[in-house]
Amino acid sequence: MYEFLKNLDRRWIFMLMLLAVAIPILFELTFPEKPTGLAQAVFDEIEALDPGDKVLMAWDFDPASEGELGPMATAFTYHCATKGLKLYYMSLWPVGPQMVDDNIANVIKTDFPDLVYGVDYVNLGYKSGNEAVIKVIITDIRGLYTTDAKGTSIRDIPMMQGIENIQQMDLIINISAGYAGTTEWVLFAVTPYPDIRLVAGVTGVQAPLLYPYIPEQLPGLLGAIKGAAEYEKLVMDAYGGDIPPERKNKYLKGKLRMGPQLIAHVLIIVLIIVANLVYFTGKRRGEVS
Repeated sequence: MYEFLKNLDRRWIFMLMLLAVAIPILFELTFPEKPTGLAQAVFDEIEALDPGDKVLMAWDFDPASEGELGPMATAFTYHCATKGLKLYYMSLWPVGPQMVDDNIANVIKTDFPDLVYGVDYVNLGYKSGNEAVIKVIITDIRGLYTTDAKGTSIRDIPMMQGIENIQQMDLIINISAGYAGTTEWVLFAVTPYPDIRLVAGVTGVQAPLLYPYIPEQLPGLLGAIKGAAEYEKLVMDAYGGDIPPERKNKYLKGKLRMGPQLIAHVLIIVLIIVANLVYFTGKRRGEVS
């Protein structure tokens, strides 16, 4: 066995990794998820809201990060729409409005056709300026947003009546792939105005950088596809009973994507162990210096 493993062509290892990723995808293999405290906190913040409460949905990501963040966006919209919350979408990223439109088409127009644009949800679109946008809308949203993403005047949108700034929002949900994103929302919205409630979903590389803000400025946080899968479980356990089976998988994208990731990680660990066994066996035999 030692000689076989020592001389194993590395192409077989590449083939094993291909199978480890492909098989879970092809057969839609999933594994149980146990939500962590941070995912539970995100869920609880939304659960604490009442029908008609206002939620600012700040989608600060683009297609490059959709693999990690798209499932969060889908689950957030489904959860909020199910509870009857008023959804105010916006973005600090140029491609953000398209991600919002895709999210609305995938969730609201499919599973909540009774919701009316301008009454139950609105896409305010993109504004350039990064954190400068937050600094303005925290006290005067009409100073920047005179129309929605479609060009409709704010004065003609029913759900914008009486909205002067984002301090009137009952919760801010931010999905962030980088700058500008959750860090800027924490620093320029929540920190100077501690009554603002913020939860977020971010990429895996961002999550550790936000831990210092938990739980004061950031009571809940979803990190990468694992956080998305945990949150999906909470939402589907609470509200997924009425979704037809043929449409339910779109609300389990995070869980489905965890399958190949888990198998691939297990394979890597096994390969590391085997490689070390081969190395130390060779060293004991004097074949490795």
